[in-house]
Amino acid sequence: MKLGLINSAWAQAGQDTLFGLRMTKEIGFDSVDIFADPYDTDEMERRLIKDECDRLGLPIVSVACVALGLVDFNPSVRRFHFDRAWAYLDMARQFGARNVLLVLGEYVWQKEVIPPAEQWSYAATCVKTLGEHARRLDLEIALELEPFRLSLLHDVESMARFLDDVDHPAVKANVDISHMVLARQPAAWLEQLRGRVAHVHISDCDGKVHGDLPPGRGVVDFPPYLQAIKALGVDDATVSVELEYSPEPGKIVEWVKEAYTATADLMRAAGLRP
Repeated sequence: MKLGLINSAWAQAGQDTLFGLRMTKEIGFDSVDIFADPYDTDEMERRLIKDECDRLGLPIVSVACVALGLVDFNPSVRRFHFDRAWAYLDMARQFGARNVLLVLGEYVWQKEVIPPAEQWSYAATCVKTLGEHARRLDLEIALELEPFRLSLLHDVESMARFLDDVDHPAVKANVDISHMVLARQPAAWLEQLRGRVAHVHISDCDGKVHGDLPPGRGVVDFPPYLQAIKALGVDDATVSVELEYSPEPGKIVEWVKEAYTATADLMRAAGLRP
C-alpha cells in the first residue's frame, strides 16, 4: 500500500500550498490528498497544484470534501451542497485522483424534530446520484466514518447499512483508524466492509477526543487495525496520514516527519509496505 499525507497539515500551520507539496515529497510520502474547495480554488490554483504534483512525481490520490448540508432539511441547502460535491468530483478528475473523501453531516436537534430516517434518506439519495457521476469520471466516493454521537455514519454498522442502501459500486468506505478507536469499534468489525473500502486514514488520539496526532503520541493500538486492513486485500488503496492543528505550528516539518516515520514503520511491521 502507498503512504500519503493530507495536505491540510501544512495549511493549518500557515504554510502555502507549494511549500507543503514540496515538503511532502522531500519527507518521503508516496502521494498526497488535497483539501481544497472547488468554489474557493480558481483554475490557476488548480493547475498550479496539478503541475507541481506532476513535477514532483507526487500523485494526488484523494480530495477531501466536507458536505454537512447534504442532510439538511431545507431543499435549497441540499441542492447547494450537492452541486458543490459534484464540483469536487470534477476537480478530483482534473487532478487525476482516485476518490473524493466525503464527510456527511450529523442529525440535527438531537433527532427530536426531523425524523432521523428522513435525514438518512436525504443523504442516501444525494450520495447515490453523486456515485453515478463518480462512476462516469472513473472515480470513487470514500465515505468517512465520524466518531461523534450524532453522526449519520458513526460506526461500522451504520456505514455498512448506508452502503447497502446506496447500493452503488462507486460508493465505498474510508477506514479511519483513529475514528474507529474513538467510536469503540474493534478492528475485527472491519470484515463487514470487505470489498467496500476505498481509502484509509491514520492518526493517533487520546482515546477520548478527536485528535489527529502523529502515531505514537496517543493510545491507539495500530497493529490489529492494520492487520485487519491487510486481511481485506485492499493492496491498491492508500494509507493517508491525517494531522490537524499542530500545537506548535512553527515545528510543523518535524511534526510531519515524525508522523511519516512512525507510520512507515507500522506499515512495514504489518507487511503493508516494503
